[in-house]
Amino acid sequence: MAARRAGPNSVKLNRTYDVAELAARLGVHKNTVRHWQRDGLKPLDSGRPVLFHGATVRAFLSSRSASRKSPCPPGTLYCFKCRSPRSPALGMVDYIPINATGGNVRAICAACETVMHRRAAKASLATILPGCDVQIAQAPPRLKGSPSPSLNCDLERQATI
Repeated sequence: MAARRAGPNSVKLNRTYDVAELAARLGVHKNTVRHWQRDGLKPLDSGRPVLFHGATVRAFLSSRSASRKSPCPPGTLYCFKCRSPRSPALGMVDYIPINATGGNVRAICAACETVMHRRAAKASLATILPGCDVQIAQAPPRLKGSPSPSLNCDLERQATI
């Protein structure tokens, strides 16, 4: 099962939490809160029970999530296989419009040849991918209604038997 990230906004700023309350509020195990304490989450004091101020917890979780960010510089897309921003192979990118203003950008990673995707506005393609050859593709047709029923039905055979 994939790990769920603890959302810092579920913690009240002006409230104090003990380990069990904080774990219940964030939906994590009590040992996770204790690991956070070992990794730098500061309690109010050194007494028992260990209490954490909400503002301190929120700042700690926000800084942890900010350290995991890997923003893509211009001319790159994020490759999930390489786990880093990579430039498209041969500078070729496909843009598939979804609506009048936005669409999906698709390219092949130059390092591992995996397909990379990114959502982008059509107006900002020149700033996101400078120096890349952007080819605007036609969006795939949407399904309109249900197909006609099959003419090869077994109900007629069963009725005559």
